[in-house]
Amino acid sequence: MTRADLTAIGSTGLTHFDGRVYEEYLRELQGDRWRRTLREMIDQDPVIGAVLFAVEMLIRQVAWEVHAGADDSASQEAAALVRSALHDMETTWPDTLSEILSFLPWGWSYFEILYKTRNGESTDPTQHSTATDGRIGWRGWSIRSQDTLDGWDFDDHGTVRGLYQIAPPRYVRTLVPSEKALHFRTTSRKGNPEGRSILRNAYRPWYFKKHIEGIEGIGIERDLAGLPVAWVPEQLLAVDRTADEAAVYEAIRQIVTNIRRDEQEGIIFPLAYDGSGNKVYDLTLLSSGGGRQFNTDRIVQRYDAKIAMTVMADFLLLGHEKVGSFALASSKTDLFSVALGAWLDTICAVINSQAIPRLVRLNGMQRGALPVLTHSDVETVDLAELGAYISALTGAGMTLFPNEALETHLLKQAGLPVVDTQKDP
Repeated sequence: MTRADLTAIGSTGLTHFDGRVYEEYLRELQGDRWRRTLREMIDQDPVIGAVLFAVEMLIRQVAWEVHAGADDSASQEAAALVRSALHDMETTWPDTLSEILSFLPWGWSYFEILYKTRNGESTDPTQHSTATDGRIGWRGWSIRSQDTLDGWDFDDHGTVRGLYQIAPPRYVRTLVPSEKALHFRTTSRKGNPEGRSILRNAYRPWYFKKHIEGIEGIGIERDLAGLPVAWVPEQLLAVDRTADEAAVYEAIRQIVTNIRRDEQEGIIFPLAYDGSGNKVYDLTLLSSGGGRQFNTDRIVQRYDAKIAMTVMADFLLLGHEKVGSFALASSKTDLFSVALGAWLDTICAVINSQAIPRLVRLNGMQRGALPVLTHSDVETVDLAELGAYISALTGAGMTLFPNEALETHLLKQAGLPVVDTQKDP
């Protein structure tokens, strides 16, 4: 029998050096500069804020269930442990989920798994629990913030062994090993531990939109105030002017460039005439010559649409331009729901492969059939369409009832109470 070659010959090709990843080809979007830019995009842009808010609110209302891997008593016991552990963390499941979702704008999120012994009420957080079975549970999944990243610990084959962070208040470089962590990523391309931000493709339209809005604000202010023009003696502009004349020129220049229409507006200017009775100094405000050649409002709307399109959330803008049909909105929300479902699958996959097996192993349980965390659909079913479909099946001769599983599913779709022995985390 031929022996399998277990050695790795090639590599993923991930560009990294000294724990830092250099996959981004734009220098201004590498490392700390990208993290600062991303923070500004998240906190300052209303369209990006609306998209992220919609994502979080839709995902937070999804139902989560822990299912046993098999029908035997050991599998049921493991599922009960995981189900109770999700309820027994210091941070509630919705708040924990909110932190997990930060992997979407950042491309990745990293959590240190904190454990405890479940010994009932206690002032010691490593012992406090609502359970008293003495088993190991999750104290919490504590995020290691993306802006505290100081590099990754790679082995010789490019596999990530942990995250280095420098975080306040101690600012000490600390390694959080992978075997004690949960690592969520939007994509695992080349094994990149930093994934890829869902806002990466929104950077270009965001950049142009930001600068156009800044220019627009300056233009509005100048149109309201008028273009200031100062008339001064020609000696103040001469090359051989004296130091006193240069100081006067600089003072007038400051006045002209700093004119604003606000509560402190007002100018003190000398009143002096030459021998012909003409003013030596004068200050005038030229009004706008009319409309601008470019409609900045339409340009900004175009960039807003491109930003939303990068995450298939442009349905948020339907109606703002008085266009868009119900059918179009429905198809766009369907695509958005598919994307949300894929991200939810990613979250479940990480928890099922990293968190649950470790917890079961720490409690000495059998690993034959591990419990799995699942999620419900993001978008609810149209009950009228579902009812018509069921009626059509019945009319075609299909016998649907009695069917306990089908009846339970239909009642859940309508938000009606059902007999359910499991609790949703």
